[in-house]
Amino acid sequence: MRVVAVMNYKGGVGKTTLTANLGAVAAGRGLRVLLLDLDPQTNLTFSFFSIDDWHEQLADNRTIKQWYGGEMPGRDVPLPGLVVSPGRVNRALAGTGGRLDLIASHLGLIDIDLELAALLGGTTTLDGSKRRFLDLHGCLRQALADDHFAEYDLVLIDCAPNFGLVTKTAIVASEQILVPAKADYLSTLGLEYLVGNCAGLVQQFNDFVNHNGGTREHRPIDPGMLGVVFTMVQIYSQDVTTAQRAYIEEVRLNSKVPVLQSRIRNSPHHFGDAGETGVPAMLRANSRDKVVREFDQLAGEVLTALELTPGAPR
Repeated sequence: MRVVAVMNYKGGVGKTTLTANLGAVAAGRGLRVLLLDLDPQTNLTFSFFSIDDWHEQLADNRTIKQWYGGEMPGRDVPLPGLVVSPGRVNRALAGTGGRLDLIASHLGLIDIDLELAALLGGTTTLDGSKRRFLDLHGCLRQALADDHFAEYDLVLIDCAPNFGLVTKTAIVASEQILVPAKADYLSTLGLEYLVGNCAGLVQQFNDFVNHNGGTREHRPIDPGMLGVVFTMVQIYSQDVTTAQRAYIEEVRLNSKVPVLQSRIRNSPHHFGDAGETGVPAMLRANSRDKVVREFDQLAGEVLTALELTPGAPR
């Protein structure tokens, strides 16, 4: 199983659209994919469930909010019990050998960071503080180590556009970080800040692990930067516009984050109605479509980097 956090501090960069469609394309290639929605905006969840279905089936007791709540994340609500299999997208995947499951988000998740921060400060000794830090930041990593999740090939975590405690649990749980970005000033401005914050979290977490001599529950982490994928790219005369190409080249030459070769063009036609159909656009569009080909290229690039080969022995 490979675990990838999809994140960017800047909202509106196509993060959720990319997560839903990348997961769908991977599942369409025969992989077993789990999507984990950690964004309080809940857009990834609403890509597969209508708001009415969410209220009726999930909101009260089957979202990640219930898991993070309580005395300690996961203590009262096992994570495997929150997994749901959206019916419409899995019917669209019939015959591929793949599957796409989801752990839904909740609009109330926005309050969880404050609750976790209160838990983090709930001890008065240095050793106790370090242990509490490891337990809280490593909670999602421990939960995904459950045997139930061994059946998945790929877990994609849709993170909120911030660096709160919930997002930090996703980073600790992940092997790689994928950064969707628009080719403009504001979307690329925070890339180095994101890299620096991730590096600081990794160092602090590993220092605390080493201070405790290492435990079965907590081991050092080393999430890599899978890369930046430019989304919502403007195409003119079959090529990226000059202004956006300059931003892409600037990031490629000067950023510490690698830039993926794949780019996803702006296409409101494809992405405007995902929530209405419950099936991501890439499973509905014609295979000759240019955006479909771009997502296929992205899926191939990402899965190759993760050493995930559909159909290979598990």
